Order: sequence, then C-alpha cells, then structure tokens
Amino acid sequence: MVLLDLLGRRGALRIIWELRQDALTFRALQDAAELTPSTLNTRLKELRDARIVALGEGGYALTAQGHELRQSLAALTQWAEVWAGDLH
Repeated sequence: MVLLDLLGRRGALRIIWELRQDALTFRALQDAAELTPSTLNTRLKELRDARIVALGEGGYALTAQGHELRQSLAALTQWAEVWAGDLH
C-alpha cells in the first residue's frame, strides 16, 4: 500500500504529529521533529505530493485530508496500546 510505505518513512508520522494543531515554519518544524534539513525537505515534498501537507502563509500545515488521516491514526494508536498491554 502506497500510504503505508509513505508513513513508514523516517519522520513522516512525526511531521504529521507536529502539525496536528498549528502551521509551522520549516525551521520550527525541523526543531520540533528533530529531523535533518535534507530528510525534512524530502518528507515534506512527499507529504505535499500526497496532499497530506500544504505550504501556506503561516508555514506547513495539514490539509483536510491530513487531519482526517491523523484522526484515523488515533484509532490505530488506541488499538496498539491495548495490543502492547496484552504482550506483557
């Protein structure tokens, strides 16, 4: 699945997480996500091409699809927490 391949790349999910509330400039996003400029540039291009992230006046932000994806991932997070608890 193309989406899972994209989300599995280094920093992709972290970028989505950091953009969950407000737009961030490149520098602020780099600091928050703790990514190198090269990795961040690559992931942002991929996420923009997938229409998950957009660049606006305030910086990078999740698109409507990006917000829907983040909400969908919340259900997966809940499932993973239960699953991890069952492993112990």
